[in-house]
Amino acid sequence: MITTPSRRGFLNGSLSLVALSGAAAFPRGAAAQGAEPTETEVLRDPDIPAAGNLKGDLTIVEFSDYQCPHCRTSHPHLERAAREDGKVRLVFKSWPILGEESIYPAQMALAARAQDKYNEAHRALIAIKGQPTPERTQKALAEAGIDVERAQAYLNENVKAIAAILKRNNDQAEAFGFQGTPAFIVGKYRVPYPLDLKAFKLVIADARKTFSGK
Repeated sequence: MITTPSRRGFLNGSLSLVALSGAAAFPRGAAAQGAEPTETEVLRDPDIPAAGNLKGDLTIVEFSDYQCPHCRTSHPHLERAAREDGKVRLVFKSWPILGEESIYPAQMALAARAQDKYNEAHRALIAIKGQPTPERTQKALAEAGIDVERAQAYLNENVKAIAAILKRNNDQAEAFGFQGTPAFIVGKYRVPYPLDLKAFKLVIADARKTFSGK
């Protein structure tokens, strides 16, 4: 099973997590949608380029919304924790659930894949202060070195395929029982709330004790 660490444990600066079984499985919550996410589907979606150490021994999946202020605060801590650890593979999944303003930046981040700049787009968009309007979205992408016109053209031509990826992200998040952003899968731990640098380091260390796979 996927285990959820205690929020109180993080606040106290320590973790008391239930050990995972050797046959730990991903949840069945998506069965209602007719599909059950597998570990490979969640951790290694070929449509979402990974970041961090691509050969790392632990994968963290971040589900985020570009309107979410807690995502904006938590994301730099995640990247710093991964960078300082050196052995963490990161997967950033857009989960636009906070309204219409969230959809366009999520689409454009995925459109930047055609330029091999998905992760650069994600970092730029999650740092936008205030609502990620189309104007702010395009400005942030341009400042991150992304050809906005090319990304827009790719989105226009592939809007259905991009919508399918976002739906897949949504189905997976719902399968884990997540109710808001940000939310994380750390190895095989489910973390449904934002973390700071110290908390990320704690859960990474604890996940590594109980799950040695990638």
